[in-house]
Amino acid sequence: MAAITAERLFELVVARRHARWAAARGGVEYGRGHYPVMVALHIGLIVGTLAEVALGHRAFVPMVGWPALAGVVLANAARWWCIRSLGPQWNTRVIIVPGLPLVSSGPYRWVRHPNYVVVIAEGLALPLVYGAWLTALLFTLANAALLMVRTRVENKALELVA
Repeated sequence: MAAITAERLFELVVARRHARWAAARGGVEYGRGHYPVMVALHIGLIVGTLAEVALGHRAFVPMVGWPALAGVVLANAARWWCIRSLGPQWNTRVIIVPGLPLVSSGPYRWVRHPNYVVVIAEGLALPLVYGAWLTALLFTLANAALLMVRTRVENKALELVA
């Protein structure tokens, strides 16, 4: 969990750097209202997992935990593939720089929002590494609602500049 937390903090550093890059090129942010909810949800994934393990006395179940850990590792590799493919256009916020073409390389060749697929996979896998099935379920349900909002905002923003 410490490694995932550190990775998330590093993502925020990258996102801030990319936000400055976008702002210098006239980038416009969309959907600010859902961003604090997204941050809270992702913090809740980590805190919820730790709390469920501690309070629910969850044990590591190798038959579930090891495949879940492999899923977390693969999800994070895929996340960084997404970030690398988008380059400075990647952000945790929806920031669109007018005039830039849609990225169609890397995983974006096959999926419009591959990073969201990654978030879904990790939201299930991370808690299950530790046996925190309730957190996996609650995060998945809340994340589904959030992603409905997020993808709508992002798709609309992309249409405005296309």
